[in-house]
Amino acid sequence: MTNKESIRPYTQVLDRLRTAGLRPTRQRLALAKLLFEGGDRHVTAEMLHAEAQTAAIRVSLATVYNTLHQFTTAGLLREIVVDSQRSYFDTNMADHHHFFFEDSSQLEDIPGHEVIVTHLPTPPKGKTVKRVDVILRVSDK
Repeated sequence: MTNKESIRPYTQVLDRLRTAGLRPTRQRLALAKLLFEGGDRHVTAEMLHAEAQTAAIRVSLATVYNTLHQFTTAGLLREIVVDSQRSYFDTNMADHHHFFFEDSSQLEDIPGHEVIVTHLPTPPKGKTVKRVDVILRVSDK
């Protein structure tokens, strides 16, 4: 760790928020540090809220939800909707897909090149396909 990093532990997340056009509030900085300083991961709002509580970060679950959606809108996260009751937020912004393990409710990345989509329908007039997300649901049964 360089001297500068020990003085400013939030430098990387601060820069990331500013680059995305987000004001670096105390709560955004704290949540961004939890999200982005541990490598690529998939989290629910409840998981991140629990991590924040463990780290003595005072933040409501509603604020966690709002912050995750702000980060998604700003292009810092991808939201992965696995069913109508559950969304995960993915810090990996590279082209990839997912295995969803139904028995453990875990997501695992699949590199983008491992899934080949051979045909897509023509999008509605005036629209373009932005991205294709594939979720392969797997179970022990």
